[in-house]
Amino acid sequence: MSPVLIADKAPSLFAGVDGGGTRCRVRLRDASGALLGEGEGGPANIRLGLNLVWANILSALDKALSQAGRASTSWDEISIGLGLAGIADASDVDRTLRAGPRFARADASTDAHTACLGAFSGRDGGLLIAGTGSAGYAWVGGKGYPLGGWGFEVCDDGSAASLGREAIRAALHGWDGLAPVSEFTRAVINHFGGHPADIVHWVTTAKPRDFGQLAPLTMQFAEEGDAVAVSLVEQSATDLGRYIARLHEMGAEKVCLVGGMAEPLGPWLSPWTHTILAKPEADAVEGAILMAHGGENGIGNGFASARETV
Repeated sequence: MSPVLIADKAPSLFAGVDGGGTRCRVRLRDASGALLGEGEGGPANIRLGLNLVWANILSALDKALSQAGRASTSWDEISIGLGLAGIADASDVDRTLRAGPRFARADASTDAHTACLGAFSGRDGGLLIAGTGSAGYAWVGGKGYPLGGWGFEVCDDGSAASLGREAIRAALHGWDGLAPVSEFTRAVINHFGGHPADIVHWVTTAKPRDFGQLAPLTMQFAEEGDAVAVSLVEQSATDLGRYIARLHEMGAEKVCLVGGMAEPLGPWLSPWTHTILAKPEADAVEGAILMAHGGENGIGNGFASARETV
C-alpha cells in the first residue's frame, strides 16, 4: 500500500498521530524538526468507525495548527503519519487514508509500528504496548513483524481491558459458586450495583476502555494481597512475559514495554524480563513523525512483510 500523495506539493509541516482506544495525540513539527504545536482528542481505534476516528484526529490536529498559527485546513502543507489501533493489514491502511482529507502526503500503520519506531528512533527493536488493548511489534532489518493485537474479544493479553474482563468473569464465577469469593469479587459486583443483572445491562454497550476502568481496582486489591486479584494480575504479567520472549526470538535484542499498564504490571514481571527490557528513546507520536518523513529515511508503514513469520 503506497501513501496517498498530492502531486507537485512538497510538505512543509510534518504531523504525527498516535491513536488508541481511549485518546489520540497529535504533534506538529516543521521540516527542521522544530516543535510547532500539539493537540489531543478522543479515541482513534479504527474499529470504532472511521468517521469518529477522523473527527477526533482532525480536532486534535486543529489544536496543534492553532498553536502553530496555521489555518485549521492547512492539510495540503502537511505530511501526516498515523499510528492507529485497530489497523491490521494494508487494506485497513487504504480505507483509513481514503476516509480522511487529502494531505500533501499521508501514511498509516498500527500504533505498535509507530511506537516501535519512536522507541528506538527507527533502529531495530521490539515494542510491547500494554494499554487499553495490547499488541507486540518487532522492527528488524527494515521489516515489521506484528505480534498479537487481534482485538479485545479474542486477544489483547496483558491489557487493561482484558484484566477488567477477567475481573468480571472471576466475580461472576464467585457469585455462582464456581470459583472463590473474595473482597475483590464482591467489590466488582458492587461496582455495578450489587447484582449480576447489572453487569448484563452494562456489558451490552460497554467498550474496551469501559472494561479497562476495572484494572485499577484489580491492581489495588492485588497489591493488598487478595488471592483472586493476585491470580489475575499474575496471569497478566505472565502473558506479557510470553510476548517479551517471543519478540526477543523474532530478533528484537531489546524490547520496550509501554502503555498505561506498563508501570503497574512492571513489578509483577519475571526477573528475566529485565535483561531484555529497555526504556523508549521517544514516544509513538515521534515514531509517527518518522513515518511521515517516509522516503527521506526509508521508513514506511511496515506492511511489506505483514504477518511474515520469523
